[in-house]
Amino acid sequence: MIPETRSLKRGLPPSVAVKGGGDLGTGVAWRLHRCGFRVMVIEIPRPTVIRRAVAFASAVFEGLITVEDVLARLVQDDAGVRACWSAGEVPVFVEPDETALQRLSFDIEVDAVMAKKNTGTCLGDAPMVVALGPGFTAGLDCHAVVETNRGHNLGRVLLAGIAEADTGVPGTVGQESRRRVLRAPAQGIFRATATIGDRVQVGDTVALVEGEPVRSHLDGVVRGLLHDGLFVPVGMKVGDVDPRGVVSHCFTISDKALAVGGGVLEAILFLCRNVERRGQ
Repeated sequence: MIPETRSLKRGLPPSVAVKGGGDLGTGVAWRLHRCGFRVMVIEIPRPTVIRRAVAFASAVFEGLITVEDVLARLVQDDAGVRACWSAGEVPVFVEPDETALQRLSFDIEVDAVMAKKNTGTCLGDAPMVVALGPGFTAGLDCHAVVETNRGHNLGRVLLAGIAEADTGVPGTVGQESRRRVLRAPAQGIFRATATIGDRVQVGDTVALVEGEPVRSHLDGVVRGLLHDGLFVPVGMKVGDVDPRGVVSHCFTISDKALAVGGGVLEAILFLCRNVERRGQ
């Protein structure tokens, strides 16, 4: 059902296209990169990533970013992708066209868009297709789904069926859920007045949207903020305050992202093992 990977036939490490370079997608890409896979992140022109300090998507705005000793670099073409791989880096490619993806011939695709629905991923995209969270059915539009909901099943690999439904309630961090999330009070252009890693108290202004303040609902540390200059609708998530107050947490990959990344690694190795068994 899943053909032998193209890279293994050529004596190369497997190549992986990770769609979405937010904090979870970065956890996946970082973990696979550390395990020797050739990883590329696919992003949109203006990603609405919140945890920018630990998101490879930030390379779209900054040109490059280092997350826990792994450097991701914005590239413009196939040659840039291969140059990054040769240098031990993670290339970030903004919306490559289908011909580019065909030329690069990825062995594995990971949908880490986190749209809570399938935005176009299908089994035929690559020899192995893994998807994160709700919106996908393992065996129908991907080979495996990895659970992203916090709790007992976080990081679990599903080879049939679907992940838990989106609850619409932010996960609990430091005994806080809804209050830790910052949302746009108005429609307009987002401007940060605080920096990721800043300590804040209840009522402090951390950003402005069309002049209206975005205030913290609790004491803690600003763990994530949208990039300046992005247009946001009313109610959109634009930031995150961590009530645990540990500044270093803002600059390291989260437990959730690592668990999900581990699930993706398990899914890939399981699928590869089954391919080898069928080939014997």
